[in-house]
Amino acid sequence: MAINLTSPVTGAAQTGFTSPTYTLSVDTAPSPNGKQWAVTGLGGTQANVDIHTIAKPFTIAYFKGVLRSLGVPNLLTGLYKSIPRNKQRIVVRKGVNSAANAPGIAYLRIEVDAPAGADTYEPEDLKAMLSLGIGALYQLSAGLGDTTQSGIS
Repeated sequence: MAINLTSPVTGAAQTGFTSPTYTLSVDTAPSPNGKQWAVTGLGGTQANVDIHTIAKPFTIAYFKGVLRSLGVPNLLTGLYKSIPRNKQRIVVRKGVNSAANAPGIAYLRIEVDAPAGADTYEPEDLKAMLSLGIGALYQLSAGLGDTTQSGIS
């Protein structure tokens, strides 16, 4: 399989973290076209970061979209009517608190989508989400390239 994380994932550098690692366990993805892992252990120094729980998830998932082919060009012009797009995505979910008794979930989808206030109340959890996501992307780089070409995950 081209998309398969090897545990532990070495996290990317973050201010305040020393040699972050993430121990993963295979989890059930929310989509049949997905693969998901949950963070079940932490390594290095990551003060106040939580591992995965139901109430405070910490997962990384890969989703393969519906793969489409180019089709047939117009016989007269040689042009394609439309060119479909094949999409893949990686999503990291991290449970965070914005304030006392204010839980939420932050997402890394190659953009950061975090509840307002989490950046000051629990910045370490946002850093952990980014560290795992960037480390996993680094580990998956060749597999993503292969899957982008072959469609096999």
